[in-house]
Amino acid sequence: MHLVADLCTVPVSQDVAARDVAATALHFTPTQLKVLRCVRSGLLNKQIAYELGMAEATVKVHMTALMRKLNVRNRTQVAIAAGQLARA
Repeated sequence: MHLVADLCTVPVSQDVAARDVAATALHFTPTQLKVLRCVRSGLLNKQIAYELGMAEATVKVHMTALMRKLNVRNRTQVAIAAGQLARA
């Protein structure tokens, strides 16, 4: 069992479900939400790709979409925005 997998696939609690509802208001796809959780956990694109079973290029596509939706310019800002969504 990978520690990294535990960070990306944390069981959904009531609080997390409520946060996901807030994130869904921004119209994130389920995969974008998974990538967002992984970025918030500090994983690199290569690690995210491995843990989610997709190509690194696909993670980059999701990151680009997340940056557009969150209106930010880099992955650090994505991670900060993800943390703010988690607290919302």
